[in-house]
Amino acid sequence: MKRRERPHHVVRALSDWLFYIFGCLLYAVAVDMFITPNQLVPGGVTGISVIIHYVLPFFPVGAGIFVINIPLLILAWIYIGGSFTWRTAVVTAMASVTIDLLAPFITPYTADPLLAALFGGVLSGLGLALIFLRGATTGGSEIMARLLEKKYPHISIGRFMLLVDGIIIAASVPVFGQLESAMYAAVLVFVSSLVVDELIGGARRTRTVLIVTAAESPIAKELTVRLERGVTVLEATGAYTGGERQVLMCAVRPSEVYPLRRLLNELDPDAFIIVLNSEQVLGTGFQTK
Repeated sequence: MKRRERPHHVVRALSDWLFYIFGCLLYAVAVDMFITPNQLVPGGVTGISVIIHYVLPFFPVGAGIFVINIPLLILAWIYIGGSFTWRTAVVTAMASVTIDLLAPFITPYTADPLLAALFGGVLSGLGLALIFLRGATTGGSEIMARLLEKKYPHISIGRFMLLVDGIIIAASVPVFGQLESAMYAAVLVFVSSLVVDELIGGARRTRTVLIVTAAESPIAKELTVRLERGVTVLEATGAYTGGERQVLMCAVRPSEVYPLRRLLNELDPDAFIIVLNSEQVLGTGFQTK
C-alpha cells in the first residue's frame, strides 16, 4: 500500500509547489511593476518594506519583507507549530527572492497610478490566492492573524488586520508627502482583497464541512489536533448497508479546506465529504457573538 500511495503524494507535493512558485511570480510582478514604482503601500509587511525602500533605496523590498518576517516566523514556530511555519518560511523566502531577482528585468509602469493600483491589486490578489489555496502564506499579516486568533479567539481578526493595514497606509502619507498615494493604496488593497475573496471565499467567510466516515474513524481527533478546529460527532446509520457510521461537522476557514482534504485523504480516502458555503459562523475561533 505504501508503494502505491507514494506517487500520489509526490504528485500532490509537486502541484503544491507549482502553485507556490506561480503565486510568488505573480506577486513579485505586482510589486516590481506596479506597487513599488508608484509608491503604493499595500499594508502588511510588504507595505512596511516599500516604505523602508523609499527611505533607504539601497535596501531591497524583497529583503525587507523577509527580514521583517523573521521574528514573526520565530513566534509562529513557538506558538503555532512546525508544519505551518516551515511552509510559510519557505514561501516567504521564495517570494522575497523572486521580488528582488525580477526587479532589474521588469519595466515599471508609472503612466497612470489608478491603473497601477487596479492591476497591482489583481496580480497580487491572484498570487496570494494561489498560495493560500494550497495551505501556505507569505507570512506577515497571516502569521499575526493566527497568533492573535490563538491568544484572543473572541476578537475579530479581520477587523484588527484592517486596522493595522490602515495604520501602515496612513503612515505612508508623511513619508511620500502626498495623500494621493494612500488613496491609490486603498484601492490596491480593496482590489487585492476582492480577488482573494472570489478565489478562496475570503477571510471572513467560512466553510462547513460534513464528513461521513466509519464509526471507529480517528478523523475527529486528528482534526482537533492538527487543524485545531472543533468537531461535532453525529451518530448515523447507512440507509443501504445498515452499518453504523459517524457524521463529523466542522467549520473551517477557506484556506484550511485544502489541508483538511489532504488530512482526510491520508486517514480515510473513502470518506464522503460535503463542503458547504457558510455566510457567518459565530463562536470561538471565528466572529464574536
